[in-house]
Amino acid sequence: MQALIALADCNNFYVSCERVFRPDLIGKPVVVLSNNDGCVVARSKEVKDLGIKMGVPLFQIQQLVNQHQIQLFSSHYSLYADMSARVMSILEEFAPRLEVYSIDEAFLDLTGVCHQDPVTYGHRIKKAVVRATGIPICVGMGPTKTLAKLANFAAKKWLKTGGVLDLSDPVRREKLMRIVPVGEVWGIGSRTTATLNQLGIHSVWDLASQSSERLQAQLTIVVARTVMELNGIPCLELQEITANKQQLVCSRSFSRRLTEYKELSAALAEFCSRAAEKLRKQHSVTGCITVFIRTSPFNTQEPQYQRSATLKFETATQDTRTLITTANRLLTAIFKTGYGYQKCGVQLSQLVSQSAPGQLELFDFVESSLPTENRPLMAAMDQVNQRFPKAVSVAATGFDKSWKPKAERVSPRYTTDWRELVGVK
Repeated sequence: MQALIALADCNNFYVSCERVFRPDLIGKPVVVLSNNDGCVVARSKEVKDLGIKMGVPLFQIQQLVNQHQIQLFSSHYSLYADMSARVMSILEEFAPRLEVYSIDEAFLDLTGVCHQDPVTYGHRIKKAVVRATGIPICVGMGPTKTLAKLANFAAKKWLKTGGVLDLSDPVRREKLMRIVPVGEVWGIGSRTTATLNQLGIHSVWDLASQSSERLQAQLTIVVARTVMELNGIPCLELQEITANKQQLVCSRSFSRRLTEYKELSAALAEFCSRAAEKLRKQHSVTGCITVFIRTSPFNTQEPQYQRSATLKFETATQDTRTLITTANRLLTAIFKTGYGYQKCGVQLSQLVSQSAPGQLELFDFVESSLPTENRPLMAAMDQVNQRFPKAVSVAATGFDKSWKPKAERVSPRYTTDWRELVGVK
């Protein structure tokens, strides 16, 4: 029996989450903004039709916002995560195997489940998710994950599909591939697209018609596998267990310019605490930390400065205290007075399992100035904070925190706080 993979993808997910509790905004232009209400991170179809691009700063489109009465929302990630969990729980009912690919996408293995009428089954999935969560989705199907992605792209783009498309039929598959640009293929980025265009490969059909061996020799094995997937040969397995992240980044833009070292230090301490919590949640330790600071690239009237510093740990760690201590050392090395800093952050890399044995050198020693690793202490702190959020903190306290990102347009916590449930009259 031919494999059948489906990709269920939520439509304009962040915007759709806001509209679930504000149905008066359906059909109206809506934008969700990034941290500090700085840039566009999600757009409704009405906003896309106005030509507003993803990632554009708010101040650059303020005239369009006023002219078309675009509704603005601050990012509300706790709401989006909760709504995502609800969507995924519904999708799990329709397939024996499911891979949560991102906050708004999931692959479903439908092999043998609906081989007689896949499209009807796709509409059942679509209606069930909308009925249970209010989130609209599109469903793309095909023998491989790449074809399911391509089918989902077409289901979103062409309304005639009704939001569901199956590319199991080679004839239908070829018709679609001939009209879709190669840059729309999953995993084909802008640089690869430019290279393929130079080779005379412009459409998806052009790519699918190539020899995978030839493209592997000229480009990469990833492109070669993509060609095989486009021809219905599975190369990518469903990953039912989400892999641990290979690096963790925590950074924010500030609501005002920071000029003092102690303010940047306090911000970095909070970012280290958050990154350490994520690190421990996936049962990992980090062998390398990077700290970066920068001024605003959009204000050319101010002096510009950006720097980063990296340090490798002698022994991999997950201790918040060690991360904060090291981050402050790195900040001391790169901080310069006379600048108004707009953003800073921390990146943890070289992540390995906390149970993996460490590689020790003959003359290794533990630096005495760093806190001794105390995993039971960190575990206890996480348990307390999970039950009583932000009850225990290792970060600096007592400093002015007016630098914290603004979220002046954040919606209520409809699903995570009893006091902010929607009231029906």
